[in-house]
Amino acid sequence: MKYFFLSDGWFVGRIWELGGLWNEIAWRRKPDIEQTTLCIWENGEKLWLYRVEDAVLMVEVKPSPAIAATMPNPVIGQVVLKRLITADQAIEILCHSIKDV
Repeated sequence: MKYFFLSDGWFVGRIWELGGLWNEIAWRRKPDIEQTTLCIWENGEKLWLYRVEDAVLMVEVKPSPAIAATMPNPVIGQVVLKRLITADQAIEILCHSIKDV
């Protein structure tokens, strides 16, 4: 499994795997992406921990329309996360966030 943190109010868009964009017809299913119940606070933002299957290489994330309307710089339409983290890295980040509280 791989992991990433995503700001509250953002959602997952397109998904890439080794062959390119995730093809639900070829895979016969949607990619396994799940928001966990764990989150951290960073710079006043709530970041949720998401888990994705190993076949996922990149994840496009976008702000919800409500969040985009409140952004001081609304040019951000989407972000592609190319470096997903391991379970050990996620645990380390979660542990550091507890120390900072």
